[in-house]
Amino acid sequence: MINSWQNPLVKQIRKLHRTKGRTEQNQILIEGTHLIETACRLDCSFINLCYTEQWEQQYSQLCQKAIKQAKRVEIVSQEVLSLLATTINPDGIIATLERSQIHPQAPQQLQLGLVLERLQDPGNLGTIIRTSVATGVDQLWLSQDSVEIDNPKVIRASAGEWFRLPMGVVEDLPGLVRKYHSQGVQIVATLPDTDMLYWDLDFTQPTLLLLGNEGAGLSQSLIDLADHLVKIPLANQVESLNVAIATSVLLYEFQRQNRQN
Repeated sequence: MINSWQNPLVKQIRKLHRTKGRTEQNQILIEGTHLIETACRLDCSFINLCYTEQWEQQYSQLCQKAIKQAKRVEIVSQEVLSLLATTINPDGIIATLERSQIHPQAPQQLQLGLVLERLQDPGNLGTIIRTSVATGVDQLWLSQDSVEIDNPKVIRASAGEWFRLPMGVVEDLPGLVRKYHSQGVQIVATLPDTDMLYWDLDFTQPTLLLLGNEGAGLSQSLIDLADHLVKIPLANQVESLNVAIATSVLLYEFQRQNRQN
């Protein structure tokens, strides 16, 4: 059993709490029974698997499955597990995975895509990822100046759906948007001060949705590329919605219209 924070593996895994460590090691950190279960179901390969004796006793079947998919397995004390995890009260297991093996490939034909620019809150991104899977988004793209896709808080907030959505970070978002526009995909930007309401848009066409920073919104360079500018109506002098809520509203309107046809 590893019971010292001085252990080299402990020090190595703790570096994954930060962007620099994840980049240098080309690994991500996942924690908690639900995420481990999801990763096992999708046949992900663990580089390191660390859990407590209590967790092994409580989840013996899952433990045996996870062990078969891991290169290195270590039992650790509860104190060490708390150091390895980013949560305050971890439930007994963490794992590391190679970054490059994670996300599935996007389909050839884009029916619904999502572009997020300068998104900063990991909880918002995790919620958007979860909703995107629930509504059938084909691909999500994120600007380079957004929160990291593999931030542990993002992964946790997605409730396991993080593994199932094709995602990527793009340096040139306008170039990406122009590419899909040339293929006949309609480009839709959300703004608070435009005339068109989101439910008046024809979402039965292939669509690329553009959403921006929680405070500043979309950059003008992306707004200028949009075929349609839409807004979500707000009552009682409410100025704006949380970006994850706004995204959910738009994605479910897309799903509603396409289920009717």
